[in-house]
Amino acid sequence: MEKIIPFKKDIIFKTNVSEITSISLEHNLTKKEENFVSGSFTVSGEYKMAEDSVTVDSFSYDLPFDINIDKRYDTTKLKIDIDDFYYEIINDNVLSVSIDVLLSHLEEMEEREEIKEGEIDEVGVLTQELHEEEVIEEKSEEKMEEKNRCIEPESLFENMDQAESYLSYKVYIVREGDTLEKIMEQYQVTKEDLAAYNDLSEIKINDKIIIPANNDENI
Repeated sequence: MEKIIPFKKDIIFKTNVSEITSISLEHNLTKKEENFVSGSFTVSGEYKMAEDSVTVDSFSYDLPFDINIDKRYDTTKLKIDIDDFYYEIINDNVLSVSIDVLLSHLEEMEEREEIKEGEIDEVGVLTQELHEEEVIEEKSEEKMEEKNRCIEPESLFENMDQAESYLSYKVYIVREGDTLEKIMEQYQVTKEDLAAYNDLSEIKINDKIIIPANNDENI
């Protein structure tokens, strides 16, 4: 059984954000207790403050994420993955990120413990504690005209069984000037590793590239 848990967070920059030139996502979500998943997402990349600027600035944010899973589910074989990731620039200085967390290998128990009425939501998750503290980018303080950009959601993984051989991975969004060789060199991966998760016949700007990390690596 699988469950999709949506996560959305607005990251507030102190500078203007005209264009996101590169962005990637990492996570360290793990099962801490029998029915408790905790960790954080790391959203990082580069951006331009002005459309005609030749200078890019970098950013990196850690976004906490915690959920309690309904006790009617056996989480012994639980696997945690990212099903989708997309973003949108709002009001020139807010980066709104949306992440769909996939919980797979859930097994519904035949006999469930009694839970108070009203505690269970429609997807069987008791609580989703999204930390609401503001995430502030600390660089310069210029302002520009409003310009919203959005990448439409799309499925990232066509073969989830294959993804299970890795503990973690990055989601990289292709920017102008990127080549397959540059991406391979930047993340120290082989073409064969990338081909297992991505269609490499044609790489276009804004394509999402899954970059796997070997079980022996720590991201």
